Amino acid sequence: MCPKGEGVSPQRCVWSSAVNVRDKYVYASQPLQSRLLVVDIQAQKVVQAVTTDPFPVKMLYDKSHDQVWVLTWGDMDRTHPTLQVIPQASVGEVHHAIRTPFQRVSDFFIPPTNLIITHVRFAFVFLKNEPALHKIDLETFHRVKTISLRNYSCVPVGMAYTHLSGFFFVRCQGERRLRAPPQLLVDSVTDAVVGPNLNITGQPFVSPDGRYVVTPDPRSSRLMVQTVSFRGELGLSRQLEQPVDVSDVAFQPSFAEPNQHAVVATSGSGTDLLFADLSSGRTEVLRGLKEPLAPRAWPWGGPNRVVVSSGPFGRYLVTPSAESLFVLNGKQRRPHCEVSDIKRGNTVVWVGEV
Repeated sequence: MCPKGEGVSPQRCVWSSAVNVRDKYVYASQPLQSRLLVVDIQAQKVVQAVTTDPFPVKMLYDKSHDQVWVLTWGDMDRTHPTLQVIPQASVGEVHHAIRTPFQRVSDFFIPPTNLIITHVRFAFVFLKNEPALHKIDLETFHRVKTISLRNYSCVPVGMAYTHLSGFFFVRCQGERRLRAPPQLLVDSVTDAVVGPNLNITGQPFVSPDGRYVVTPDPRSSRLMVQTVSFRGELGLSRQLEQPVDVSDVAFQPSFAEPNQHAVVATSGSGTDLLFADLSSGRTEVLRGLKEPLAPRAWPWGGPNRVVVSSGPFGRYLVTPSAESLFVLNGKQRRPHCEVSDIKRGNTVVWVGEV
């Protein structure tokens, strides 16, 4: 799986992203080799290496159409980014990447499926320094519409979606790299820009039931928690003071209250991890999870310390430190075990429900 180094140096694996395809395959990207490895989960072996454009760094699995979307950078300076698609990702013997017509792609967003929303028709593509969302048909790969965000001086750099309100939450960057504008709300039915989401900036995360939108505020040490009612009304529930410089966020079922969720947030610079119950606002801090990877040691975009849940009903989580991996028991809110000697283990995918 790993290319041999020069001379007597050991083999080195450099990974940037991985996706679980129907608990049948794991697709894992090797950016320096310009390829994805397809791992058969049952056989626990690599069954194919899929050649891509140079530097494949991010993947998302579109469950509705059984295809893997791949963002490639072209080089470390992101000068020739492309968007490629691998169709029929869970079937067939030989997989191949198809190049889409989009140039200057900085990122993309595919709304996730859940127990209620089982089919997704459209994705969104962000182009470099462009204040617009490009709506893409996931079946034809064609652009359906361009939604201008110029009136709000918003260059999109991230998104989230809740089916309860039908709102897309768009994370903005200023057009001239000035102070980031607030998030924008976009109506998913009409594609109209509703306006700013209060004065909230940063990357939004939506709980699996769609009832909470959590945004770590990059300007302060707060987690902004918004509620979405079953009628789709959006309200600011609370601001949680959080002692961690948030790198990544995951959700778990609340083991204290029925039909509720807890949020888990890792630190990008320290050894603490935050648990917060979204309905009550009660927080706990788990300390001493060793130092994370330095941000410069993770050049592939995204968080430098991921946290990945074992599924919508699972009690376990995984988060890496610089040289090991922690499995956490979310019900007891303590470490379950530490797996040592795993360096830069920041590409994590769960298989099955635990």
